[in-house]
Amino acid sequence: MPIVNMKDMLQHAYEHGYAVGAFDLVSLDFLQGIVDAAERAQAPVILSLAESHFEAFDFALLMPAVEAAAKRASVPVAIHLDHGASFESAVNAINLGCNAVMVDASDKPLQDNITITRTLTEMAHDCGIPVEGELGYVPGVEGEDAERHPGEICYTTVAEAQTYVQSTGVDFLAVSIGTVHGRMQGKPELDYQRLRQINEALGMPLVIHGGTGLSDDQFQQLIANGASKINYYTALSDAAAKQILHNTSTSASSGYTGLVKDLRDAISTETERCIRLWGAAGRAEEVLARCRPWTLVEHLIVYNVEGLDTASAKKMIAEGRRVLSTIPGVREVFTGEAMKEDDKYRYTWLVRFCHPKVIDSYREHPAHVAFADNHFRPVAGERMSIDYIEITN
Repeated sequence: MPIVNMKDMLQHAYEHGYAVGAFDLVSLDFLQGIVDAAERAQAPVILSLAESHFEAFDFALLMPAVEAAAKRASVPVAIHLDHGASFESAVNAINLGCNAVMVDASDKPLQDNITITRTLTEMAHDCGIPVEGELGYVPGVEGEDAERHPGEICYTTVAEAQTYVQSTGVDFLAVSIGTVHGRMQGKPELDYQRLRQINEALGMPLVIHGGTGLSDDQFQQLIANGASKINYYTALSDAAAKQILHNTSTSASSGYTGLVKDLRDAISTETERCIRLWGAAGRAEEVLARCRPWTLVEHLIVYNVEGLDTASAKKMIAEGRRVLSTIPGVREVFTGEAMKEDDKYRYTWLVRFCHPKVIDSYREHPAHVAFADNHFRPVAGERMSIDYIEITN
């Protein structure tokens, strides 16, 4: 099944009263375990990559594997940047293959959070990318993620939520109603009335950060009050650690592969438990029918250069490759030279866009306009341009 639009995916969950799991991954074992679980349950799933975990892996190296796993999965998949640290982080994530993003400004004053998120949303929507915002603050208490989220809880209010959504244009809202990042200490007290009021005021998919440690009943009440996306990591990490400790005690001399034996299965078992508990099992076909597939666009230009020698032409091409690859929504810039000198066109640009909407935003982007007007068009009078949309089936 193809990668799908996460906004469509979560809207289906919201309308049908279930939640899609956004499972943070930090390695190939996590990636494969999560996808395996979703396929067994025939459920939609979100592969989530949190910038707070980037110290554990190279984001640019892992993303091709994430995208490959998503494309070959038998269930609908979306790829999400979680807790991005900056606008630049979101652009990088989009250009590497994420088709939904979240930059966390929840620790900022309301107006600063609005300003940061609105700027992000304008850019992402120009790329066809949905955006998750966060209002209120979900702290860390204990466990691997706790130190990344210091401070005290700040609950989301209905009035601020309305102002925030209207001012930013976000597609989903992560709220603070009593959960914490990492492990819970004791039984959490969740403010369901607050969540219900936010849901009634906004009428949009809501997101819960800090899912580890909640009871089955608590999850059901969260979903009943509008939670359509639940972020989940710490329990997966604990399951992986428990498996490694078990392997250590039973196979002390087996080396690395022995220590990580059955790691993927341990992660997958916990993932599948959550998927079924949250009501997403068996939804794959209906979600796929509802969701727009994620289709790439190839922007092709073939051209000849006049007034420049070969060295100068290649310098111009290298500069274009550098500049254009930084534009939001540009997945790849390929520059080529004809293998036969007598071919009609000597050079080519093949620019891959993440979404058809990028055709317009790319054309109007200041970096593209400046390069095209000052460097490319003056010397490439003889050229042809065509946009091709990806055929996915």
